[in-house]
Amino acid sequence: MSIDADWLVDRRRLKRRLAWWQVAAVLAVVVAVVAAVGRFHVFDRAHVARVAVSGIIVEDEERDRVLAELADDSATKAVLVRIDSPGGTVVGGETLYRRLRQIAEHKPVVAVMGELATSAAYMTAIGTDWIVAREGTLTGSIGVILQAADFTGLLDKIGIKPETVKSSPLKAQPNPLEPFTPAARAATQRVVIDIYEMFAGLVKERRKFSPEQITAVADGSVFTGRQAQANGLIDAIGGEDEARGWLESTRGVAASLPVQDIEVHDTERDIAGFFGGFAKKALFSERLNLDGLISVWHPDL
Repeated sequence: MSIDADWLVDRRRLKRRLAWWQVAAVLAVVVAVVAAVGRFHVFDRAHVARVAVSGIIVEDEERDRVLAELADDSATKAVLVRIDSPGGTVVGGETLYRRLRQIAEHKPVVAVMGELATSAAYMTAIGTDWIVAREGTLTGSIGVILQAADFTGLLDKIGIKPETVKSSPLKAQPNPLEPFTPAARAATQRVVIDIYEMFAGLVKERRKFSPEQITAVADGSVFTGRQAQANGLIDAIGGEDEARGWLESTRGVAASLPVQDIEVHDTERDIAGFFGGFAKKALFSERLNLDGLISVWHPDL
């Protein structure tokens, strides 16, 4: 029985397509396996993990999960935390700090500061066992800030009178649509001071400062790396090489161990977008509820 030539050609084309998709599927499986090996250390090869903390720091469940895995991973002999951030929310910095302290219960953790490691980024750094920075690094800015605006004067000029019904005078304060009363200011100040005392207390404990020393450095000032070493905020001037040297000389983590970068899902927010959120909320209390109190260095330009 004769076979139609066109049918044979179609069959061969179909086989070629199927073969191509089979090869693609095999390659996809190989890539997935390689990724799993790198992500979960299937071969249990000893290494030093490197984690990057950059941009605006916020609470991040994925980052939290990855750091928890590092604490339990026997192949990870130490953790390098590379920091280049102006800070972020207090809760974001606090969460990172406490997670790094949990890792430090199992293995050494070192902070390597880049150009900027201020506010909540410095809170992150003190969660490590040793801090190294460049001479020109900017760090410090130990403090907490809560910002609002009073638009009532502007609204009055254009003939708009906001009306608010609430359960008590301090509800939704500060609020740009209402005057910032002395009582509201006092209540807000108490919140800011309480969080500030928590931050300063962590610095005092971790850096072993006297009351006089913590008072001198925890006034919101920014310091260079040279100044930070002189006042005790960091341990040494240098970079990753100095951090590896310290790990080898004090913790027995060989400098020859390979470094493995740990990828974390990126939830970094653009700084302009972050602060632009202030103008997008009618009530500042909504902004406060979304992102928490801020510990971030942002000089006026």
